[in-house]
Amino acid sequence: MTTEPGLTTADLHLLAEAGGAAPSVHNSQPWRFRPTPDLFGLEVHADLGRAVPAADPDGRALHVSIGAALFNLRVAAARLGREAAVRLLPAGPGGQPRAVLDLSAPSRAPHPFGADLYPAIAQRHSSRQPFTNRDVPETLVADLIAAAREEGVTLTLLEEHGVRRVLALTSEAEVRIAADVTREAETRRWLRLEPSCDGIPLAALGSHDRDAHVPMRSYTGHPPRHATPAERFEALPPQLATLTTHLDGQADWLRTGQALERVWLLATVHGLRASVLHQAVEIPDTRWRLRDPAEGPGHVQLVLRLGYGPPGSASPRREVGDILDLSEA
Repeated sequence: MTTEPGLTTADLHLLAEAGGAAPSVHNSQPWRFRPTPDLFGLEVHADLGRAVPAADPDGRALHVSIGAALFNLRVAAARLGREAAVRLLPAGPGGQPRAVLDLSAPSRAPHPFGADLYPAIAQRHSSRQPFTNRDVPETLVADLIAAAREEGVTLTLLEEHGVRRVLALTSEAEVRIAADVTREAETRRWLRLEPSCDGIPLAALGSHDRDAHVPMRSYTGHPPRHATPAERFEALPPQLATLTTHLDGQADWLRTGQALERVWLLATVHGLRASVLHQAVEIPDTRWRLRDPAEGPGHVQLVLRLGYGPPGSASPRREVGDILDLSEA
């Protein structure tokens, strides 16, 4: 069988830079990458020192974040002309590494994910700004659903009644999180905000419709000094989607992260913006109520807000030298 040569230092840096650009809860970036001893692959480790135990006591969000980084590594591998064969949890749940990529084989297609997603890795940002009233085209929705399905995850674009139900649960969770001193301290620590700084308020979509609010994370437990409850955010309820899995173990969380990033990069290629509403999945009972009973059993892993508007700004990233371990290379 034809194999590629071993990974060079330049290859490893390209891979780590791509993996390190993935989204993560509180921008915690809880990953480390290490080449396999034969230099034909890459190990993905959880950096447990960057966990967020108050918001994520069971490590679900940590594994989703690592899964997103893992997908970026797969995209970067294709950029290097390599096929990425992935093994999840080779040492079992809780073991290290969380995943191993075998990159010894040449890529069978220049764009194995249907489009060139590599440039979108640097372009993808979380946008918390108001979106326009333009609907996401049905053809693009179908492509996003198919992209998630390829990773073993179900993406569902919510109808209006589902949007209002999810927004209500997100608002409920946001209030409960804001009242939790431990969670708020952890959030401020990760986002490097002083307790007196103004945070992100509950942003109103409609000035007369409290049910149409998009609850954006409040990082101080109180709204900014200049915000008012009637401040207009968006004229109509947002377009929300859920990412759901049949089971709820570490492998499912890793798959969710890969699906999230695959969907997000494809959306970015088409000029579609996104952000994650994470509050309701942080609390067990609101997370359970996120699921639509009519859809049957399932575990909602994330809520995505989709739309057209400003791209959002880049978040600070760790240096490649801090996430790439070359000590045994």
